[in-house]
Amino acid sequence: MKSQPTFASFYSTIVGLLGGSLLAAMPAIAHHAFGEAIPRNGFEGFLSGLAHPIIGFDHFAFVVAIGLLAATKRQGIWLPIAFLFAALAGAGIHLLSYDLPAPEVFISASVLIFGVMLTMQGSLNLLIMIGLGAIAGLFHGYAYGEAIVGAEMTPLVAYLAGFTAIQLGVATIAFVVGRLILKQPDAIGFRYVGLILCGVGAAFLSSAIFG
Repeated sequence: MKSQPTFASFYSTIVGLLGGSLLAAMPAIAHHAFGEAIPRNGFEGFLSGLAHPIIGFDHFAFVVAIGLLAATKRQGIWLPIAFLFAALAGAGIHLLSYDLPAPEVFISASVLIFGVMLTMQGSLNLLIMIGLGAIAGLFHGYAYGEAIVGAEMTPLVAYLAGFTAIQLGVATIAFVVGRLILKQPDAIGFRYVGLILCGVGAAFLSSAIFG
């Protein structure tokens, strides 16, 4: 008699297929909903803000990792909160015309590092994870700021609201999925996702360093 598939095995299969799709699609993906055009109104600003963390798979992968890691800690919700506020600060740094060094390298490295942390199922201290998440947030937010430089105030505020809302949504879904995984006997899904994110981060990092 065949055994029924567990939630963990089903989830791992889905994540594996998704991860393969992301890796295959990465070279063709742009980071802006309107190409290089600056949003002209609140609707375009909000839509662009929603799109950037999704079509930028390095950002998307990191937000998923943040949400999953938050699920491994009792007060883990502070991890995505710290990241979101730091991302807003990072966008502000860009808008004020200050520079952060090698943002693409740091963003790619953050995906790799948090992928490694996922394979460890969040065994690091929560405060260390929050600190690393906040540092990563500055660089992710700095990259988000590029798409809105030069915009009027209304689309600018809408853009900031959009990328904050979508990241909160993605992190929340990942958090809920993470809690479901933890209820499984082996919680092996974390290791699978962590390995996939390591691959995504390594691919982006090599591209950022070697072009």
